[in-house]
Amino acid sequence: MIGGIGGFGGLFDARFKKLRRPVLVSSMDGVGTKLIVALRAGVFTTVGQDLVNHCVNDILVCGARPLFFLDYYATGKLRPEAAADVVSGLALACRQNGCALIGGETAEMPGLYHGEDFDLAGAIVGVVDRSRIVDGSRIKKGDVLIGLPSTGLHTNGFSLARAVLFKVYQPDSLVPELGTTLAEALLAVHRSYLKPVSRLTEKIEIRGMSHITGGGIVGNTMRIVPAGWKLEVEWGAWERPPIFSLIQRLGNVPEEDMRKTFNLGIGLVLVVGRRAADEAIRRLKKMREKPVVIGKIA
Repeated sequence: MIGGIGGFGGLFDARFKKLRRPVLVSSMDGVGTKLIVALRAGVFTTVGQDLVNHCVNDILVCGARPLFFLDYYATGKLRPEAAADVVSGLALACRQNGCALIGGETAEMPGLYHGEDFDLAGAIVGVVDRSRIVDGSRIKKGDVLIGLPSTGLHTNGFSLARAVLFKVYQPDSLVPELGTTLAEALLAVHRSYLKPVSRLTEKIEIRGMSHITGGGIVGNTMRIVPAGWKLEVEWGAWERPPIFSLIQRLGNVPEEDMRKTFNLGIGLVLVVGRRAADEAIRRLKKMREKPVVIGKIA
């Protein structure tokens, strides 16, 4: 970052000495109705981390590493303490991902937002050498799907989760099946996969990656699968975190809806060749990840 706070634009020194043909990759997203859980629980330190990590993962699956991030915080009535907690989460996640937080906007709009309600969005820019773009074009029949675990709902499915869970529990209710309060389970930070994936790509050819957000495992992974192929997902290959079983049981939610709405415990899917799968899993385990083969390309 060049310059300081208060300018009309954020400045970033864009020198890419090690890249022959640098390609900028950008993405924008929000935290969705997870913010309602944060408001009800009065906890604002995690949603900023959620936002940054979500955006990092979205460009990561293209093969990009993050460069800089900007945020947008809009509210009816600004609460300095809550805003400071949100920004502290943004800053923490940016540091953890090696990403510069170069600017943002805070808007107070009482005519549009009710009371102290707020919305949060962010934009990220990263870079990848053109020869190392991951777009799924090299995916072949028989390739293996390796799932990396999520830390919970991440930032999707909260409208359904709230509709089911808040009928039974308060945010501070201790839920025996979860071993935590409901708020702690729902506000678990959406993790970043940058470090393990970056290390893995140095040794293993990854032919495709999908960040499992709204749309679930199939909906998101099919976005990178070439025409003519399909997914064969082994739904029983991993143990779902208890939060998903709780939602399904209390809400009597059909399995098909669960698969379309939630990540079900798999936050990122890697597509690798059959011969590379065992080595990829070995290397990921060495990084203290818990990879699991969840299916294949058919």
